[in-house]
Amino acid sequence: MIDTTNKTYEETSLLKQPKAVWAVFFASIIAFMGLGLVDPILPAIAEKLHATHSEVTLLFTSYNAVMAVAMLITGVISSRLGLKWTLLAGIIIIAVFSALGGLSNNIWTLVGLRGGWGLGNALFVATALAAIVSLSNSGTAKAIILYEAAIGLGISVGPLIGGWLGAISWRGPFLGVATLMVIAFVGLLTFMPQTNRKRSTQRKTSLLDPFRALRHRSLLVFGITAALYNFGFFTLLAYAPFVMGLDEHGLGFVFLGWGILLAITSVFMAPKLQQRFGTIKSMCIMLGLFAVLLVLMGIWTSTSWVVITAVILAGALLGNNNTLITTAVMNAAPVERSTASAAYSFLRFLGGAIAPFTAGKLAEIFNPQVPFIVGAIFVFISVLYILLNYKHVNHVDRVESH
Repeated sequence: MIDTTNKTYEETSLLKQPKAVWAVFFASIIAFMGLGLVDPILPAIAEKLHATHSEVTLLFTSYNAVMAVAMLITGVISSRLGLKWTLLAGIIIIAVFSALGGLSNNIWTLVGLRGGWGLGNALFVATALAAIVSLSNSGTAKAIILYEAAIGLGISVGPLIGGWLGAISWRGPFLGVATLMVIAFVGLLTFMPQTNRKRSTQRKTSLLDPFRALRHRSLLVFGITAALYNFGFFTLLAYAPFVMGLDEHGLGFVFLGWGILLAITSVFMAPKLQQRFGTIKSMCIMLGLFAVLLVLMGIWTSTSWVVITAVILAGALLGNNNTLITTAVMNAAPVERSTASAAYSFLRFLGGAIAPFTAGKLAEIFNPQVPFIVGAIFVFISVLYILLNYKHVNHVDRVESH
């Protein structure tokens, strides 16, 4: 979908944004710290709570599964509460469930609380993207770059803080997220304007809107592609910490490097790839290279430096791909951006829900190499799928060139 109202702002600097955009931007950084904060402590949680690796990976599965389903109701809620109060509701839910997680004493309670955390994150993530795009004065593409930059910064700083807090106690990162969410709440409450006037003129969305949106073949293709590649993404994120042989500090630094590359490429490299090769071709290249990295991790799983290097390099490929596919989704079908985001995210996080637990189980049944090989196969399939459906999605390159 192309938004003609943004055409006159195409040359506006990425950094010249209203205060409301920066309020959402900084809140997004804090929200996405939550993902990276937990990653370095996965082995510690397994040890302290006497849980298997597959049980610990359920922390990602419950989180993503609830996020996937909750994405379907984000449009319904935001169209009635408005952007500001939906964001604030998401922040409150994250703060409460992360704090309770830090106080829990068994793995199954923690898994359930992570699901509640996923509900809050769904409300925040889907609405934050729509808020930045709608409030930005520099056009859709640049607004998405800003959003991806917030994701990258949050994910990159999160592991460093998580490793530091996790070295003190595995509970530290959970309680740390709760504290940071309180700061984000105050920031948004102070700087983001009321959206009552907009809300009164906005069409109320229904629960069926995301499913109707998936009738558009292009949006369905991007959603399924994201589900397939997220299988590889969350295999790396949820299972790689168990085979690197590092403590909390070490894992924190590895995922710091991963997040820094993700942030840099999402902002600076992805737009250049898009201009030179087009969105679809660039996506296929990035996903193909990511699959190769997963294969290398599968072959040399017992060689720590290979796994560590591959994880860090994967940040660059995933940063590029996240920006490319998000931009494509926003222009894929003639539906409201919030609805497109909800439909796409529903499919995307289904892949993220299935992958972590599957990876843990495959390692227990076979060996630690198998999860990475299976993840690579799913990512390769995502490339083949998008190429087979090229005629249904190639219009996004024409839209973005205008």
